[in-house]
Amino acid sequence: MADSPADMGLGRYSRSDSPILEPVSRIRSDIPEKEQYGDPGHVSPANIVVVNPAVERRGDGMYLLMFKGWASGDGRWLPVHGVALGESPLGPFEVHPEPVLAVPIGEGRFAAAEDPYIWYSVQHSRFYALVKDHAGRITGEKSLALFESPNGIDWKLSTNELASKLEIAWEDGSTTKLQNLERAQLLFDESGEPIMLYAAAAVDRREHSFNVHIPLEASPTAPQTGEDESFPRPHAAQLAWQEAELGFLISYELHTFNEGPYVQRKARVTTIENVDQFSPEKLDTDQWIRAVKDAGGTFAILTGSHESGFRLWQSDANPYCLNAVQWGDHRRDIVGEFAASCRKYGIKPGIYLGTRWNARLGIHDFKVTDRSTISQDAYNRLIEKEVEEICTHYGDWFEFWFDGGAHGPEHGGPDVLSVIEKHQPRAVFYHNLQRADARWGGSESGMVPYPCWATFPYPSTGAGETAAREVRKNGFALLKHGDPDGPYWMPAMSDAPLRGHGGHDWFWEPGGERWIYPLDKLVNIYCRSVGHNSTLILGITPNTDGLLPEADVKRLREFGQRIRRMFGDPVARTSGKGKRIELRFDRAAAFDMVVIQEEIRHGERVRDYSLEIRRDGAWHPLAKGSCIGHKRIHRLPPQQGDAMRLTVNRALSTPLIKELAVFSSK
Repeated sequence: MADSPADMGLGRYSRSDSPILEPVSRIRSDIPEKEQYGDPGHVSPANIVVVNPAVERRGDGMYLLMFKGWASGDGRWLPVHGVALGESPLGPFEVHPEPVLAVPIGEGRFAAAEDPYIWYSVQHSRFYALVKDHAGRITGEKSLALFESPNGIDWKLSTNELASKLEIAWEDGSTTKLQNLERAQLLFDESGEPIMLYAAAAVDRREHSFNVHIPLEASPTAPQTGEDESFPRPHAAQLAWQEAELGFLISYELHTFNEGPYVQRKARVTTIENVDQFSPEKLDTDQWIRAVKDAGGTFAILTGSHESGFRLWQSDANPYCLNAVQWGDHRRDIVGEFAASCRKYGIKPGIYLGTRWNARLGIHDFKVTDRSTISQDAYNRLIEKEVEEICTHYGDWFEFWFDGGAHGPEHGGPDVLSVIEKHQPRAVFYHNLQRADARWGGSESGMVPYPCWATFPYPSTGAGETAAREVRKNGFALLKHGDPDGPYWMPAMSDAPLRGHGGHDWFWEPGGERWIYPLDKLVNIYCRSVGHNSTLILGITPNTDGLLPEADVKRLREFGQRIRRMFGDPVARTSGKGKRIELRFDRAAAFDMVVIQEEIRHGERVRDYSLEIRRDGAWHPLAKGSCIGHKRIHRLPPQQGDAMRLTVNRALSTPLIKELAVFSSK
C-alpha cells in the first residue's frame, strides 16, 4: 500500500506480512479426456497457485476477489477460476466453494474462461467479465466473450455474448485476422459507461504482436433495440440515483443544542446568538457512515446548512459557521469530515443546503423581510458564493438537495443552478423552479402509493405550498403517482425520519428513541418505496455528543441484515427481452416475493403486465400490475411451483426486463 502511485514508484510503500489469499484446495478439474477444457469440479488436493487477482466492490458493499488457479487433472494442469468475498479489499477473504466462468459444452464437460477482466456497473447493478475464448468453446467461435453476474458468484453468458471476434476492423475499411486478442481492459467515461477497449493483439505471436485500443460506439452491456425511443429516459445521474435505491439524510444543526423541542415555525425566525452552544465533544462522522453502510445505504446526505443559517463548514463567504465556534479550535469542518468518511466507506456523499429560510439574516420564503440584516442582492450573492465553496472544496457530490427548493434569478433568488452545472455537472439537482432531477413523493411516510411512474408532466415541481395547483391538488396525488405520459424524467423520492413511528424527529430530541420505527415497519416502508419504483431516503440524526444514538445504530444494523437476508439470495432469476419471459426452477420451489426490474436507461416501457406460476403442469394467475420501472416488489402468500412467467400485455416498445427473480423471506 502507498499514499499515491508516485510513492509506490519511488518505493515508499508498505507490504502485508502475510498473503491475502494462498493456494486453495477447493477447485479442481477432473476430466476423462486429455483436453485443456473440462469439468472444473469442486475440490482438488493439488492447486499450486493463486494468480491474476482482480478486486471489485459489489453493490452491497462487500468486496469480490476473482483469481485463477491451476488444478491438476489427468496429468495436466488446467486453468480454473474462483471467487472469494471479504468486507475489505485487504481481506480476510472467504473462498466460494464453486468455480466460476465455466460453461457446459457437453455431458460432464465444461469450457473454462481465460484472462477475465471484471468490472461492476452501478448503472446495471451487476458484474461483467470480458474473457478470452481462443478455443471457441464458449461462444462457438474464437473470440472475446462477455459474461454477467448479479453478485460476482453466479455467472452466465450475457445476451450480447460475443464481445469481439479475433479480428480488427481498421478505419480505412480493412480487416486484420488475429491469432490472439487478450488481456482486455476497458476505459470508462464519467457516467460509468465503457467507451474504449484495450487489448493485446497478435497476427502471429512469434513475429508480430502489438497493443490496440478500439472505440466502443455503445456499451457492450446496453441492449440495442433499433426502435423509436423518443419517450423519456434518465440521464446518467438520475439513473445512478434510482439504482442507488437507499440513502440517508443526516440532520444536524445548531438548534440541535437548544433547550426544549425543535419547533420549525420558531426555528425559522429565531436567531441563535451563542454559537458556542455547538459542542459535540465525541463527534465522529465515521460512526455515522458505518451505520449507513450497515443499513445497506449507498449514499448519504448531510444538512450542511439549515433554517438557523449556521454553516457546518469553514466558510470564507459567511462568518456564521464553524469558524466562529470554540469547539474544534475554530478549525473543524463537518462537511469535509463527512465527505471523507463517505469515501472511506464507499458511500456516495450528498449535501443539503438551505436558501429558503435563514433566521440569522431574516430571510423567509426566499425573500428579505423587515427583520433582515442584508439586502436581497447581497443575500443572493452570498448563497452563490457558499454553493461555489461546497462545489469546489470537497470533491464530487452525488446529490444537491435544496431545502424547500431554490428560487432562481428569474424569481428574484440566487443563481445556484448555473454554479452546480459548472462545477458539479454529474450531480443530481433537487431542485428549483428551473429544474428538478427528482421529485418529492408527496409525504414524509417513506412510502409512495402504487403505481408510481418516474415521468412527470412538468420540468419542475415547486415546493409544498409554492407548488402549482395541479401539483398540490388531491393531496399531492401527481407527486405520489407521477404521470405515465409525462415528457420529463423525474423519479420519486420517499423520505421519512427513522424516528417517525408516532413521532417525527428529523433532529435529535431527548427520549426520541421511543419513536424509532419497528423493524417490520421499516421493511414494509422499503417494499413500498424501493419496491414501488421510488428511491428511499431515511432521516437519521446525531445527538449533542455528535454520535448516532446506540438504539438508532442497532435498528439500522438490524434493518440492513433483514433486507440482505430477504433479497440477497434469489431462489431463481433471469432477464430477457420481449412480451413473455419464463423463469424455470431447477425443481419445485417455495417463494413469497417476486422482484421485477426494467432496463430503465431505455425508459419505462411496460404499461400492463401479469405474473403466473406453474403448478402440476398448469399455469395459475399470481399477480398483475402496471408500472415496473426500476423495481417492483410483489410480496405474496407462500407459493410453490416449478416455473413462473411474466407476460407484458401492453407496452410502449419492446419490453427490456433487467431482472425477474423470486425470493423466499423465510
